[in-house]
Amino acid sequence: MAAAVAATFSPLGRALVQQGKLVQGDATAIQADAKRAGVTFIEQLVASKKISSKDVALFAAQTFGVPLLDLQAIDADQLPTTLLDVKLIGSKRVIPLQKRGNRLFVATSDPSNDQIFSELKFATGSVVEPVVVEEDRLALLLKRFGETGAKALDQMIGDDVSLDNIDLGDDISVVDEGQSSGAIEEIDDAPVVKYVQKVLLDAINGGASDIHFEPYEKFYRIRYRIDGILYDVAQPPLAIKEKIASRIKVVSRLDISEKRVPQDGRMKLKLSATRAIDFRVSTLPTMFGEKICMRILDPSSATLGIEALGYEPEQREALLHAISRPYGMVLVTGPTGSGKTVSLYTCLNILNKPGINIATAEDPCEINLPGINQVNVNDRAGLTFSVALKSFLRQDPDIIMVGEIRDMETGEIAIKAAQTGHMVLSTLHTNDAPATLTRLMNMGIAPFNIATSVILITAQRLARKLCSCKRPIDIPKEALLRSGFTEEQLDGTWQTYGPVGCDICKNSGYKGRCGIYQVMPVTEAMQRIIMKNGTAIDIADQADREGISDLRHSGLRKVKSGITSLEEIESVTNE
Repeated sequence: MAAAVAATFSPLGRALVQQGKLVQGDATAIQADAKRAGVTFIEQLVASKKISSKDVALFAAQTFGVPLLDLQAIDADQLPTTLLDVKLIGSKRVIPLQKRGNRLFVATSDPSNDQIFSELKFATGSVVEPVVVEEDRLALLLKRFGETGAKALDQMIGDDVSLDNIDLGDDISVVDEGQSSGAIEEIDDAPVVKYVQKVLLDAINGGASDIHFEPYEKFYRIRYRIDGILYDVAQPPLAIKEKIASRIKVVSRLDISEKRVPQDGRMKLKLSATRAIDFRVSTLPTMFGEKICMRILDPSSATLGIEALGYEPEQREALLHAISRPYGMVLVTGPTGSGKTVSLYTCLNILNKPGINIATAEDPCEINLPGINQVNVNDRAGLTFSVALKSFLRQDPDIIMVGEIRDMETGEIAIKAAQTGHMVLSTLHTNDAPATLTRLMNMGIAPFNIATSVILITAQRLARKLCSCKRPIDIPKEALLRSGFTEEQLDGTWQTYGPVGCDICKNSGYKGRCGIYQVMPVTEAMQRIIMKNGTAIDIADQADREGISDLRHSGLRKVKSGITSLEEIESVTNE
């Protein structure tokens, strides 16, 4: 009877009983517990503490004549986990160590299970050579790799996330007939689908503006950009990078078979019947796979209202007065990621009324706003900014928004539109408001046309706001004066604050961002300077005489109000 029961154990279990290392009754109980728990005999044996993991490994190596390896002696980041399929690593509880010619060496805690090695040989076409390691250390390493496969990805999603209301659109199941069955299998891999959804949800809930999927030689990482700073959030198994890329590309209507050139696409995540989030997707071929960047485009950001953007009262009044005029040009300037699009769409949302015809040309359209005619620029098809603008002027527009003035032709058409009874909104990439006017002149646009069409320029930056955990700090008077404060402002009636860090702000000390603006109406005095081919310095001096705050002084007002720190303002204004 005992022999019959022992026959149900693995060869390693039987050897332990036969050589007196384990009592028959204990072995039977461990086998039953392992079956109920859905784990291997060796896992349950080590968990029962009847025999230590080290002793089991030594016994296995000696009994079956297999090399013994201490996993602590190797660098886990250097392990070639891509040699085996992710699902095999998790289900067979083996980790590839090295491949020499046609021989694949794998770490295992049970070298007696020939069936596993036969399956690995069939799957890889290599001769599999087992190397014994301690079970507890193998378990830790498997856990570090996310335990891989379907089981791991399901666990990464967690029980607290509901996917019932998520709809990635009708195009999820759209697969070109020419796509291979392997590609279709990658797309339909349910754990990867759920994992990608989880990554998108976490990014939205965490207030991220961008998601980066980045493949490297030894690892694969996912990063979120939150409040302008990139944070590592996950390192999924390197072996699933192709499946993640294929999943994102197919729902973005990109060619999943093309991995050699960059591609741009778009997808929508439906959170509920009333809320959907758009993603602008960009792929980039790198040395070790496709890097994917997803920009999160929340339409609700355009409906927050101008009060939520951080304009000072006089700046807000000047901007609202400018966009309410029947014609003229309003320009927004700043680097990429400074919030120009949100500012423009906030203005468009204010102007979007039933009796107004609004047309926009963008590359690409980032925020969908009902009631506005939005055009995606497509240079390859010949639909450039200038071509779109010419067409707009035949569409009876009241307000025109040009995503960016990049060349003289676009600038001249936009200025002519502003001179002939249209309100034109656009952006430029310059450091501040005065430099915008000279940039237009450098493009070749006549000073007279600039002076008679541009009515207001706003330069902007985004600065991180201090979290509620902020603390008062004392900054030397000399440092405050160097940063731009005046003697009159240092009257001792206000307090500077610095970051601390808590669970709310993920220990960064900052939560959310606010805008810092230089709003400069183009006055008659500035028009005369432009007509005389004045420089940006001349215009800046005139703006200072008229009491217009530059970016640094606008930021210092936020410091004085306790909204942000002096360190942050000095960083973003960089003066």
